[in-house]
This record gives sequence, C-alpha cells and structure tokens, in this order.
Amino acid sequence: MKYMLKEKVLSWSDTYEIHNENKELMFTVKGKAFSFGDKLSIYNASGQEVAFIEQKMLAMMPRYRLYKDGELFAEVQQKISWFKKKFILDVPGPNDYTIDGSFWDHNYLFQRKGRVVASVSKKMFSWSDTYGIDIISREDDVSILATAIIIDLVCDRDNN
Repeated sequence: MKYMLKEKVLSWSDTYEIHNENKELMFTVKGKAFSFGDKLSIYNASGQEVAFIEQKMLAMMPRYRLYKDGELFAEVQQKISWFKKKFILDVPGPNDYTIDGSFWDHNYLFQRKGRVVASVSKKMFSWSDTYGIDIISREDDVSILATAIIIDLVCDRDNN
C-alpha cells in the first residue's frame, strides 16, 4: 500500500494527514498542543482512534510508546550510534522492525528479519514535510505510519 504523509503547517500542534495512492484520506493525526512530551492520536477516516503515540520522558535517547485500544503495543526508540541514527520498532515477540537509512535526507527503510517491508522518502520542494511511504502487504500499516511520524518529530527536534 502506498501512502502520502503530510504535515499541516499552520497548526498549534503536530498535525498530519495520511492519504492513499488514490488521494483518499485514510488517517488524520492530531497532537496535543500543550503537553509535557509529544502526545498524538491517530484517527481513521471514520474518526475512530486507532493508535496513540506518547513520548517517554527522561529517557537517554528518544523513546516513544505506541498504544492500540488503550493497551501498550510497541515502543519506538532511537539506538545509540556513533555516526548514524538507527531506530527500532519493538513489537511483541520476535517481530521487531529495524529502521535504517539516511535520516538527514529523510529516506529510510523498515526491515523485519532482514527483509525490507517498507520504505519512506521525503518529497522535496514542498511547503510542509511530505513523505511517500510504501508498505508491502500483510504488514502493520498503522505501526509503520506511526513510526514514520515519530521519526519526523525526532529529526525535526534534532535539526532545530
């Protein structure tokens, strides 16, 4: 499935829209404006919350928790590395994703068990942060999309 993740520019909080390849709105993401740490809700096209992102504060490296149906489902963490960033999407069981690539250029890959399952690339020359996200079938689209949002938040803060 191909998605376009677009950050809304004129907003009090972190806000995104996610469209499919037919330009249909699939998800909206709304952050809480005045909170301690990042807190964002992901809603499907019907307006139902499908996931919640919460930044874990007081962590040595950026760390976020991903909730589904009010239950902790996964954690996204930046790994310590000397020269390049690396992220892990830690899900229950042996199904973790490693995320690696050029975060400076906003081009990176999600891998599971050594196999590429999703790719993210930033659209250049756009007014707001806009990403193309290509996810193979039978993967957890919501978790991958949420992780792409988290990486955008972390990289924006690092650049500022």
